[in-house]
Amino acid sequence: MRPRTEVELMEAARAGDAGALEELLCRHEQQVYRFGLRMCGSEEDARDVLQETLLAAFRGLHTFRGEAALSTWLYQLARTYCGRLRRLRAGMPAAFEPLDAPAAAQVAADEATPDRASLARQMGEVLQAAILALPEEQREALTLRDVEGLTAEEAARVVGIEVRALKSRLHRARVQLRAHVVTLLGEGAQPDAPGCAELARELSEYVARDVDQATCARLEAHLSRCPRCARAHGALKRSVSLCRSIPGDAVPAPVRSAVRQALARALAD
Repeated sequence: MRPRTEVELMEAARAGDAGALEELLCRHEQQVYRFGLRMCGSEEDARDVLQETLLAAFRGLHTFRGEAALSTWLYQLARTYCGRLRRLRAGMPAAFEPLDAPAAAQVAADEATPDRASLARQMGEVLQAAILALPEEQREALTLRDVEGLTAEEAARVVGIEVRALKSRLHRARVQLRAHVVTLLGEGAQPDAPGCAELARELSEYVARDVDQATCARLEAHLSRCPRCARAHGALKRSVSLCRSIPGDAVPAPVRSAVRQALARALAD
């Protein structure tokens, strides 16, 4: 017996077939969860978004008119619940999750060497940290288009804006993402000019500490009041700025590493 198409499942669900509705929602469960994870920043919130989204879809399927794909409607529901959670949990730490999707993690798993697997995992962490540092509107556009693979029209419908505006946000997101990745990987860093003694004293205090938001805030404060240091330590300024862009109190591993490397270069001057 061939699997039922989404249209057939939709018709059956609207006719009261609970099994068809369950199968229909199960087909989109992973997509909704990934979206919640990227936008809300924590596994706990992503599970809450998934639960609320599927419950709302279960209760409100009769309101879905089919003018767009079912996945688009589910993303709209998830976006609403994620926004509510962010407002409710404002100021709470945002957990860090790698970017790799379950399907991607299984690709060529048997053939991947430990070194290649480690590199892929590290790059996934770098990309996720770079995405997390984007402004919310840019992160949303990039997640829908480049991570979830929606068309520009579908993504614009989810967000509720014109396609041209969505493409503009996406362009800015991609440009900013490249800049974040360059900062995290330490590429293009120029030798720093000698800084000031005050910064050297401050930096020496952080060598043995973990890099957290409080550390980045103190460094940012010094760089803002000391133009000489801001000019001399460009890599440090960029990495600290990226750190301060991460929502919540947690700092992803690639960002901590970038700040530490910039600190080491500044102390070596």
